[in-house]
Amino acid sequence: MTPTWLTILSWLTILIGVLSALWLVRDLRRRPQPMAIMNAVWPLTALFGGPLLIAFYLRHGRAGDGGGPHHHGGGLDPDPASVTKGALHCGAGCALGDILAEGGAALWPALLVPFGYPGFWSERIFAVWGLDFVLAFVLGIIFQYYAIVPMRDLSPGRGIVEALKADTLSLISWQVGMYGAMALFHFWIFPNLIGAPLIPASPPFWLAMQIAMGAGLLTAWPTNLFLIRAGVKEAM
Repeated sequence: MTPTWLTILSWLTILIGVLSALWLVRDLRRRPQPMAIMNAVWPLTALFGGPLLIAFYLRHGRAGDGGGPHHHGGGLDPDPASVTKGALHCGAGCALGDILAEGGAALWPALLVPFGYPGFWSERIFAVWGLDFVLAFVLGIIFQYYAIVPMRDLSPGRGIVEALKADTLSLISWQVGMYGAMALFHFWIFPNLIGAPLIPASPPFWLAMQIAMGAGLLTAWPTNLFLIRAGVKEAM
């Protein structure tokens, strides 16, 4: 059985994430981002970043405070804040995809059948990861499309191609960190240290997911630095 203290802590971190996202929605209505898609990116990433994400937004992202988009050519080192915003932009699509996938799989388990559960996989988590990845990839490309097309004034077809180039490696590197952290929680920390299973879509699960998203940011950061340096992805 999950300890009471962990359930309480989980609800607290979920509440903090939701309140942080709502605060950002309110602030962004008053001070919308020059790049419209960032009006969705900041609240979505606040769901796992909480007050730390708000502090970063206030310092590096708020419209009128140096948070507008700026172009970057290959061969130059972007500042760390720009790289972080690029990684968070990818992470927003991952976060939304994971929320939809995990929630959808909990409500409609049949969604996991095409991803091999039950049947191919003995562990449900691997099928959920497949659904996670598909939704995160589609949403990530959409997010990237609406960042690149206005910046470069691209046609729709060219915009999709450039979005795929800019987001594919970034998204994969984010998911590697997130999946790695969730595997650690699922297969070791909860059964061995907590003494209880990690139940999908439970409050402790979403606490673990918040931490795993932070791991995704760490693994996606070097990839985004490389992509911006190469001129594949725009600095934000």
